[in-house]
Amino acid sequence: MKTPTFFRRSELTATLWTFRREFLMVGFFSMVANVLMLTPTLYMLQVYDRVMISQSELTLLAMSLLTLVLFGVMAFAEWMRSRVLVRAGVRLDERLGTQVFNASFEAHLSQTGSSPARAFGDLIQVRQFLTGNGIFAFFDAPWAPIYMLVLFLLHPWLGVLGIVFAIIQASLAWFGHRHTLAPSEAAGAASSEATSFLQSKLRNAEVIESMGMIGNLRQRWAQRHAASLEQGAAAQALSQRVMAWSKFIRYSQQSLALGAGALLVIDGQLSPGGMIASNVLMTRALAPIDQIVSGWRGFIGAGAAFARLEKLLLGFPARDAALSRVAPKGQIVLNDVVATAPGRTSPILKGINLSVSVGTVLVVLGPSGSGKSTLARVLMGIWPDVSGEVLLDGLPINGWDRVELGPHLGYLPQDIELFEGTLAENIARFGEINSEHVIEAAKCAGLHDMILRFPKGYDTPIGEAGGMLSGGQRQRIGLARAIYGEPALIVLDEPNANLDETGEAALVKTVQSMKAKGKTVVLITHRPGVLAVADRLLLLQDGRVQAEGPRDAVLGALQAASRQSKSAPPANPVAVAA
Repeated sequence: MKTPTFFRRSELTATLWTFRREFLMVGFFSMVANVLMLTPTLYMLQVYDRVMISQSELTLLAMSLLTLVLFGVMAFAEWMRSRVLVRAGVRLDERLGTQVFNASFEAHLSQTGSSPARAFGDLIQVRQFLTGNGIFAFFDAPWAPIYMLVLFLLHPWLGVLGIVFAIIQASLAWFGHRHTLAPSEAAGAASSEATSFLQSKLRNAEVIESMGMIGNLRQRWAQRHAASLEQGAAAQALSQRVMAWSKFIRYSQQSLALGAGALLVIDGQLSPGGMIASNVLMTRALAPIDQIVSGWRGFIGAGAAFARLEKLLLGFPARDAALSRVAPKGQIVLNDVVATAPGRTSPILKGINLSVSVGTVLVVLGPSGSGKSTLARVLMGIWPDVSGEVLLDGLPINGWDRVELGPHLGYLPQDIELFEGTLAENIARFGEINSEHVIEAAKCAGLHDMILRFPKGYDTPIGEAGGMLSGGQRQRIGLARAIYGEPALIVLDEPNANLDETGEAALVKTVQSMKAKGKTVVLITHRPGVLAVADRLLLLQDGRVQAEGPRDAVLGALQAASRQSKSAPPANPVAVAA
């Protein structure tokens, strides 16, 4: 069956539509369960109005056995609908888990979304709602008119009373949804902000402790936490008021229904069995509405989570799995690239034009704040706000499937991020470990002998974020990870910032080795040791290209400009560039 256009909004709604068979099954079992819910009412009517009068034990036995059988069928129907929904929830998670992970990661990288953990929390919330008791209220609600019809058959005034209470409870549900949605979302956002603030500061616990900053940061956290508690208390207070009114209406309904039935019995318009049955029937008719009122917070939370997931998957749809491209060779072209960031009045990169041929070593120079690290991220396709063209082998780099492209790119950022696991796992990018390639990358980065001195060699756990390693060791491991598998394009941002002379010599050998293998290397540095391996130099100044070309030509032009300005000769070429 072709998917209706209405449901083609995102991977989320499209996936939910594939479960229509399961939802139809749940609807069928709900119909069976709700029809059989009339069994206690009919049993009471028969006992009070027939058995008590006829005094027939055989009739009582037959009706009791039949009632037990119907109760068994009803229990089976309720168990089956719950089982179907639980299995559907598991399959929903299996189908959407990868898409949600990829989309949330891309959104977080582009600074347009929250953390991936929030997205998975939303997916869990939607799944739990679809498999919990709250969803059953919506399947049971359409059968409430059947119970109302039976009430009208018992007596018209009982049906009218049931409709009045149904309207009151529905109005209460609408009031709760209308007036509690915004406070609940605000409380959730405030709580999330306070938690994120605390977690971000815990990552720098050593700095905070050493410089006595904990008191000041605690005050800032306390302000956010107090705001979170205040908004949470306001939302909870409103929720409790709605719940209190719901209980008042429910208890009033039970008593008034019984009183109305008793009045009709006194007037001779209803039998005692009908009085008891009508009370049970009215309670059952209003139960779905009462469940909706009681579970409105879960419903609102699931609705908000659904909307966030919908927006996430619409903004970052799954890439075409059938799209496969030839492995890139490493040619980079930038055409009028402008990179901006929130909160800045002017762009970081301003109209960058650049062409780097395959097998070229490009060294990028420039003072701090000139946009060098931003350029590195642009070349990797991970800077969120970019205009212009960034082409890899003539194709936009953002058009590549990142999982497919990843092995062909190597990136060493200024802030080295290692992950909990072994040395081999970090070097191999947590993929399938090819021991030969791991050792080759470690040797190329000058790491092999050092790793062999660790207790378990390449299988040594490094701890969370590589906390057991020095800055130089972390940088070398990051370098080995960047060149693992000999990627076509390698971008190294200040790779020698924490290296000693031995480490820098190993870096030079690494760049020379990659160049000999025809790899494109872009190296950002402030130190002159690596200039000897450069084919071309790029000088950035205030986000603009000040000079670009063959190494000797650019250095000659800079030195000539320095002599013409009658300044003292610099100590090294990097000082000229700066």
